Amino acid sequence: MEKSEIQWLNQYRKGDVEALGRLVERYRRPLYGFIYKMTSPGVDADEIFQDTWIRAVRNLDDFKPGHLLSWLFRIARNVIIDASRKKKPDASLDAAHSASSAWSERIAAPVIGPDRETAGRDLGRVIAAAVSRLPPEQREVFLLRTEADLPFREIARIQHTSINTSLARMQYALEKLKAELEPDYREWGR
Repeated sequence: MEKSEIQWLNQYRKGDVEALGRLVERYRRPLYGFIYKMTSPGVDADEIFQDTWIRAVRNLDDFKPGHLLSWLFRIARNVIIDASRKKKPDASLDAAHSASSAWSERIAAPVIGPDRETAGRDLGRVIAAAVSRLPPEQREVFLLRTEADLPFREIARIQHTSINTSLARMQYALEKLKAELEPDYREWGR
């Protein structure tokens, strides 16, 4: 944990609300990205993000200085689990497409040609859809490692498992993604 983060926590504990705002901004991108990719269609990622911070503030006295982002990921994970238990499943043929399209549209670089941009967007949709079909534990490890760049020791702590279990989940996720994406990879390679 950086000195500035410790200072912001101490300032917030003394009543400086702006210090909390600085912490929220510091962790907005990795935390929101994780939440967005772990939630199913119809679940409001903004609401999960807010609930995560509300729980963090309420339990701030329980936080032991160390890895604030890991602690926030654990809280977010619990909020996502709680939200998924409350949400009734809805059947929609468009759900898989709409969940992946917003994420994949941000993948393409603006300096490439329209044909390559379209192919990149299509590839992004295929990858996002494959990741969304991973079992939740494997998807969570995959996203924490690839999106948040967390070490496996932290991922194991977040998931309340051993490091070997986290490593195995990542391996299974990669094997499933490789098997599922291999036909598309060969087609795009032509």
